[in-house]
Amino acid sequence: MTLALLVTALAAAGCDPAVADTDVVSLDTARAEFEAGRAVLIDIREPAEHATGVAAGAQLLPMRQLGARLGEIPQDPAQPVLLICNTQNRSKATLKALRERGYGHVRYVSGGMSEWARRGWPMVKPAT
Repeated sequence: MTLALLVTALAAAGCDPAVADTDVVSLDTARAEFEAGRAVLIDIREPAEHATGVAAGAQLLPMRQLGARLGEIPQDPAQPVLLICNTQNRSKATLKALRERGYGHVRYVSGGMSEWARRGWPMVKPAT
């Protein structure tokens, strides 16, 4: 099964993959680390969701494209990667799939972009 199919299947099934406390980062911490340049923020929502607004500077990598674009995820363990989706369900499933492929420096953001927007934090329209 390809990475995209695995992640899609996990998310569609409502799978809540077992994750450790160290696998999740709070929205406040994620924003601070990302804006300070200490972490890469990857928005795995789909293009229609990106159109509603994204965190400025976030890397847009739709979950369904992960298998084909896996090389775009930094592999250096010294470069933290934070996955964000709308609520955290897909990012949590994606984290599990990436961990199975050796990405130990990836974490997911609690609350997701829905909470980011609810807080009124800055969002931009993605470049087309």
